[in-house]
Amino acid sequence: MLLDKLKQYNVVLASNSPRRRELLADLGIDFKVRTIKGIDESYPRDMPVLEIAEFISQKKAQAYQRLMGENEIIITADTVVILGNEVLGKPADTADACRMLRQLSGNTHKVVTGVTIVMPGRMSSFSAVTDVEFAQLSDEDINFYVDNYRPLDKAGAYGIQEWIGCMGVRHINGSFYNVMGLPLHRLYSELDRLLCDS
Repeated sequence: MLLDKLKQYNVVLASNSPRRRELLADLGIDFKVRTIKGIDESYPRDMPVLEIAEFISQKKAQAYQRLMGENEIIITADTVVILGNEVLGKPADTADACRMLRQLSGNTHKVVTGVTIVMPGRMSSFSAVTDVEFAQLSDEDINFYVDNYRPLDKAGAYGIQEWIGCMGVRHINGSFYNVMGLPLHRLYSELDRLLCDS
């Protein structure tokens, strides 16, 4: 069983996200959190949008790899929201958050989370994609959500587990947890594969 195999490692979640911490804990994995400020999260402007999250997760992993201790497994992740060919990152302010939500209203977008796992002598990366369809949102709905939930730390200006997800998401195709920021089934499977192969 994976949880038994992980006992011989120190698992590190390299993330500031409280949602990722909750999700990884839900898998029953013992881990500690490590954060580094100021990691460059830029990407080439001509990069295909579906590759951006994985590319950034790899950049994060390279930054943390320099501080890697003996027998550690480091997990990094990045999540982007894509509407058409536009990447909707974290909103700059409340007006920007409202603008993003008006764009998402009545449309289907993609949420892509890239994950990189670094362990002694090995590194593995993958991306998970989920399609999310929003119902039509009124300006009143959008303003209420932004004013009360302050989603300025969330890609695309929303959290699917919050009020707007409960009332506004009509359909998803793919992992719900991926939209929250960590595709748990894929992560668990990839950790299991890596430890079986090591």
